[in-house]
Amino acid sequence: MKKAVVYTLGCKTNQYESFSIINDLKNTGYEVSVKLEPADLYIVNTCSVTAEAERQSRQILSKIEKLSKFAKIVVCGCAGEKSAGQFKNKNLDVTVLGSFGKGELVKNLANLKIIEPTDTYEDNFFTANIKTRAFIKVQDGCDNYCSYCIVPYLRGRSRSRKTESIISEIESLKDSKEIVLTGINLSDYGKGINLTFADLINALKNIDKRLRLGSLEVNIIDDNFLSALLNNKNFCPHFHLSLQSGSDKVLTDMNRHYKDSDYLKAVRKIREYFKNPSVTTDVIVGYPTESEDDFLKTCELCKTAEIFNIHIFPFSKREGTKAGELEPLKKTVVRDRFFRLNDLNKELNKNFITKNVNTKMNVLIEEFKDGYYVGHSENYIKCYLKSGNLNEVKEIKKSVFYKDGLMEV
Repeated sequence: MKKAVVYTLGCKTNQYESFSIINDLKNTGYEVSVKLEPADLYIVNTCSVTAEAERQSRQILSKIEKLSKFAKIVVCGCAGEKSAGQFKNKNLDVTVLGSFGKGELVKNLANLKIIEPTDTYEDNFFTANIKTRAFIKVQDGCDNYCSYCIVPYLRGRSRSRKTESIISEIESLKDSKEIVLTGINLSDYGKGINLTFADLINALKNIDKRLRLGSLEVNIIDDNFLSALLNNKNFCPHFHLSLQSGSDKVLTDMNRHYKDSDYLKAVRKIREYFKNPSVTTDVIVGYPTESEDDFLKTCELCKTAEIFNIHIFPFSKREGTKAGELEPLKKTVVRDRFFRLNDLNKELNKNFITKNVNTKMNVLIEEFKDGYYVGHSENYIKCYLKSGNLNEVKEIKKSVFYKDGLMEV
């Protein structure tokens, strides 16, 4: 039996697409691993959201060369779409594709070619039957063109998947207790097919699995959307609401279409509908036009919003974007702001977890590690249980703060 390795960098959408590729490989007769080890075929699903992600994507080829110099290597994803030349290696058999055509990759292994960008949703992915949590891609592309982001140029225009196709895939996942809807701009779901994201949530209300959402934009938070979520008994109230900056000036420079007050209004509205939701976010520190005062506004907004967790990204210059033309801040300034915000994040994280001590929770057990059954509550707090079964949803009532989450007592 031939062996293949599928190695994934980047976002949850990439992870979903890689799971689909793995499923196709297994159906074709391959033994498949997600770890870098000797193999006959390597498929590297790359990322280009930051310069570091792109560097890591290139670095994988050097690691493969030490493992299996004569293997076939296929590079796909955003970094391949951005620049195929960066993956050329005279010592390796490398075929570089892009962001499109991944769903047909395995079928076309013998005759691979670059697929041109399309405005139509490529509905040829079908993920493997994964235990615990499975990602379901429902949308691709983005029309926002934030000044710092290269992704819309690599993933194409926003496009949506038909509801029937989404339901069909979810129903095939017999072992998955939880699904996560994901996309490049998930909040844009429905564009091109005359639907709204709320319509999709309503269509999934009878699916017998816990439901989570990927990253959301501020403009999706309204009464119609929140009502649909509230009426879905399986929805897990964890909202990853993208911020990027708490300064109106920087938000304008970033081409983000909301103000700091809009963000806080959205958070308040979420808490009007749900009793104990968690709100997590993304923040870019060190954007070229960010002043110290702008940075402090971001910190203050995160405190006011009682954010549970901040994904912090130092600004990464991307050629081909508006922000890529700006003079970057000194690295020492960016690093200092990163660590200061990270310290605040630790404080906010502990505050939210502590507030949830002795709160009744339903925990999906995902792994057994260091003597504990470990999983996540509905609002995505990491929980450590002394007993249970993998892929079981277990209720806990009493808990104490422990490590980075709660421990059942």
